[in-house]
Amino acid sequence: MSDTRENLMDAAESRIRAGGYHSMSFRDLADDLGIKSASVHYHFKQKEDLGIALVERYSERFFDGLEALLGSGMPPLEAFARAYRNAYEASLKGCLCGMLGAETLGLPEPVAAVVRNFMDANMQWLIGVLPDDIPANARKQAAAQVLASLQGGMMLAVSMDDPSMLDDIVDGLRSE
Repeated sequence: MSDTRENLMDAAESRIRAGGYHSMSFRDLADDLGIKSASVHYHFKQKEDLGIALVERYSERFFDGLEALLGSGMPPLEAFARAYRNAYEASLKGCLCGMLGAETLGLPEPVAAVVRNFMDANMQWLIGVLPDDIPANARKQAAAQVLASLQGGMMLAVSMDDPSMLDDIVDGLRSE
């Protein structure tokens, strides 16, 4: 991937995580990088293409980080919570897909679809690591609770400028 493309994605991710999909324009990105808007369009024909690429990159990084935590011997649910904490620490902003998820009704459908894929991959991963002796519907409910708690914890940490809010959520999940 070219440096310009990567820098554009970094700038776009930062803007979206801070203010949402509609708070970012190609002109903003061009200004951020000191390039012409045409250069942004060279790498991403439409804003939708950039949104899809961002979510795919974010998802890949998230799951790669999760696998690395698991490889270190960390228990699965602890690793999942740590992956969320790491995502928060990387930018002190909310989850890219959490921010986009809140905007789903106003997103282009292809962007909304990749956000749903990220959330579904999180759910399926969680369902897969929960004990098999728990009924399927209860595993799905537990997975949703963990995912919603971590997404909400990130939102609280950002909005209250207090990382301990996310830590408190994680501690609460450990005690359940």
